Amino acid sequence: MANSSVSKPKTVEVRNSTTTQPMTTMSVLAPALGWLIPGAGHLIQKRWIRGLLLMFSITTMFFLGLAMQGRVYRPNGGDILDILGFVGDLGAGGLYIVTRVMDWGQGAIAHATADYGTKFIIVAGLLNFISVADAYHIAIGKKP
Repeated sequence: MANSSVSKPKTVEVRNSTTTQPMTTMSVLAPALGWLIPGAGHLIQKRWIRGLLLMFSITTMFFLGLAMQGRVYRPNGGDILDILGFVGDLGAGGLYIVTRVMDWGQGAIAHATADYGTKFIIVAGLLNFISVADAYHIAIGKKP
């Protein structure tokens, strides 16, 4: 009876993908504070170890990049690589703001370590973007 004309009904689960998480104070405050001060989004949610590790690693990478005379990108509408570098730097939040106010990281890249320093600064900003997303997911309850 393999070719029987009687078919079994199929059950299909449909998930409603339009359900939204409720907007809470923590779901707004944690990412905003986490962007401004790396790791703070986790610290205000009492994720002490993760918050301190993120704060230490992002800040250390950023300042090591500056110590290697890395370049901090300015807002620029020109070259696509400059725009991407700016977005990566902007991810560092308050560190980027302080650096721009103090006019650090504006020298010309004269040797290889300065280029590595530039990459350290960009990666610190990108890691902070990931940290902000993680803090948001914890705040809305998607991640324990």
